[in-house]
Amino acid sequence: MQLRSLRRHTGGVRSRVRQTESVLVEQYGDLVRLAHLVLPASLGRHRRVLLAHSLVQRTLRRAGTAPTAPTAPAVPLPRRESRGGDTVERRLLVEVLRAALTYGRRPRMWPARFVHPGALRPRLPMVWGLRLFPRSGGADELALAQRLSAAPAAARAAFLLRTVHGLPPDTVHALLESADAPDAAAALRTAGLLEEDARRPPATLLASQEFDACALQAGPTDLLRRTRRTRLVLGTAAIGLVTVVTLVVAAGGTAHRTGTQAPASHGTPGPADLVRTAAGVWDNTSRVDFTAWPARGSRVHDQHLLDRALSAWTRPQARTHLHLAPATTASPPATAPQLLYAGDVGDRAVVLLYDGARLARYSETRSAARDTQLSIARADDADVTTAAALTLTPAGSTARYLLAPWIAETQTRDLLRPDVPARALHVSKDGVTDPVATGPATGDCDSRPVLQLRSSQRIAEHHAFLLAPLGDLSPVHLTYTPLPGHGTPPARQPREATGPQALLAWAHQACSLQLLHDTGVRAVNTWDFAEQDLPDGGGHAVWTCARADTWRGPGDVTVSFRTSTYAPGAPARTITRARATAACSRFGQHVVAADGWRSPNGHWYALAAGSRAVTRLTVSGDVTATQRTRTLAVPAPHNPRITVRARLATGEELNAVGTPGT
Repeated sequence: MQLRSLRRHTGGVRSRVRQTESVLVEQYGDLVRLAHLVLPASLGRHRRVLLAHSLVQRTLRRAGTAPTAPTAPAVPLPRRESRGGDTVERRLLVEVLRAALTYGRRPRMWPARFVHPGALRPRLPMVWGLRLFPRSGGADELALAQRLSAAPAAARAAFLLRTVHGLPPDTVHALLESADAPDAAAALRTAGLLEEDARRPPATLLASQEFDACALQAGPTDLLRRTRRTRLVLGTAAIGLVTVVTLVVAAGGTAHRTGTQAPASHGTPGPADLVRTAAGVWDNTSRVDFTAWPARGSRVHDQHLLDRALSAWTRPQARTHLHLAPATTASPPATAPQLLYAGDVGDRAVVLLYDGARLARYSETRSAARDTQLSIARADDADVTTAAALTLTPAGSTARYLLAPWIAETQTRDLLRPDVPARALHVSKDGVTDPVATGPATGDCDSRPVLQLRSSQRIAEHHAFLLAPLGDLSPVHLTYTPLPGHGTPPARQPREATGPQALLAWAHQACSLQLLHDTGVRAVNTWDFAEQDLPDGGGHAVWTCARADTWRGPGDVTVSFRTSTYAPGAPARTITRARATAACSRFGQHVVAADGWRSPNGHWYALAAGSRAVTRLTVSGDVTATQRTRTLAVPAPHNPRITVRARLATGEELNAVGTPGT
C-alpha cells in the first residue's frame, strides 16, 4: 500500500511538472519580460537579460511541485484559455516575481556575479564571448525605461501587470503580497503615476523591442581585455604547473597537493583595460563619431590619474561633485570605456571617457588631486558634427575644446554680427583650442560666440559647420532651412548655417540660445517657413520656426517673426512656444501661426502665415477672416486675440503651433 501511494505521489508530481513546463513554454516570453523589467537596471543589459532567463527557467521545479496554488487569486494571463491553466500560471507568476524581487533585495556584500542569493555557482544560461541585449527603441521607449529605472522593483512589476496583462489593482496587490513584495499599496500608487506620465499607451511601449528580453541583439565583448585575461590564465596555469613540479622534485618524490588561484577579476575596469583607438582610424572607417577618436593628451599613460577618473565613474564617492546632463544616468559603464583624452588644461587635470552611449569628463586640481568633478552626458548616435568637439573646462566665461581628429580648420565668429568674418583659432597638436569666449548664460546678450569648424576633405569636401557652447559637454550643432520657393515646392532639408542667408537668420535667433543653456540640447535648426509683405509700408516679414532637439529625443520649438526694419542682431519677436512636439521636424513638416501686429502708421492687423503646403487660412477671435493663401493680413482691433487654422493641399486641417493637442 505504501509503495502504491508513493508511486501515485511521484506520478502526480511528474504530471504537475509536465503541465507547468507546458505553460512555462507557452508564456515564456511574458515571464521573461516581467523578470527583466523587475530586475535592477544597474546589472547592465547583458547580465540583466541572462538573469531574467535564468530566473524564469528555475521556477519550473518550484512551481511544478507545489501541490496547491499560492494564496493569490486566479490570474488569467492573456492568450490562454485552457481549463485549469490559471492555477499553474498564477504559480509561475508568483515564483518569477518572488525570485526577481528577492534578487533586488540580496545582501549588499553578496557577490553580484551569483545569479541568486541561494546559489553559490553561476546558473544557466551562460554566454561566452558575446554580449546580448534588447534592441533599442525610440525616444518614448527610452524615456519610459529611464522612469522605470528610478522606480522601485515592486512598482515596475505592478506597472507591467496592470498595463500589459490588464489585471485589476486588487489582483495585482494580492500577487505582490504573495511574492513577498514590500509595501504593495505603495507600489500600486507609483505604478499609477508611471501610467499618467507616459506620452503613449504604456502597453504599446512595454510591448516594444526595448523591453523584449527574448528578441536580442548580439555584440562582441571587449576583445582586447578578453585576450589579456586569456594570457593571464594561461600564464598563471603555467606558473602553477612549474610550482607543482618543483615541489614534487624538492620533496624527493613525495606528492603534495598545492592549490593555486588566479587573481580574481575586480569586476570594474582599470587603466590597463581602457580602449585606445589608433590615430588613423577616423580616415579608414564609415563610422565617424567618438569611436574614431584616438587617445590624446600628455597624461594618457598616467595610471594614477586614469585610475582616479575610472573610480569616480565606477565607484562614485561623496567628495566628487557629480553633474548629470538631463536624462543621463550615473550608472557605471558596462564594459571598459574608451579613453579620449588625459592631460592638463589650465590648473586642472582632465580625463575624457566614452562608453558608447555617454561621455564622462573627470577633472581635479593639478596640485593635490582635490576638488574632483565628474560630468556625464549622453552622446548616443553622435555624428561627424555632434562628435566634432568636446568641452574640456567647467562652465565659465571662456572654454577650451578638444576637437575631433577630422577637423582641418578652426575659427570663431559672433552670431550677432553676421557681416564680420570668422577669425582663426589656434589649436595645439593634441587638438586642444585656445580659450574661447562662451557668451552670457543669462542677462544682457551683447555677443554670442560660436565655433566654425571645417572637416577634412577626406571626410567631406567644403563642409563647414557651426557649434554653439551652451554649457554641455558637447557644443550644440546649428543648422538652417531656407524659405520655400514659389508654388508648392518640395520640402527643403536643413543645411549648415554658414552661408550669408543662414547667418542673417541666426543673428535674429542668437540671443534665444540663452534659454537652452545646460538643457541637454543636441542641435538647433532655424527654419524660415514663410514670408510676406506687410501693409502700411511695414516692410518685408519672415516667419521662423526654431527647433531644439535634445539628446534624449524630444524637441521644443519657438515660432518667431522679424521684419526688414529690424537691425542685424535684433532679436526676433516670439509668437509662440511648444514643448515635446514633432512640429518643425521631418515628422511635422507643416506649420501655421498667427499674431497681432501694429503697423508704422499705428494700425493693428491680424497676421497669419503657413508653410509651403498650406492652401487656406482661417482666423477667428477678435477678427474673423478666411483666405486661400499661405499668408494673411487683415485689419483688427487693438492688440487682437486670435487663433488660426490652416487647410493643407491634402485636405487635412492644421492647428497653430502651441495649440493643445498639436
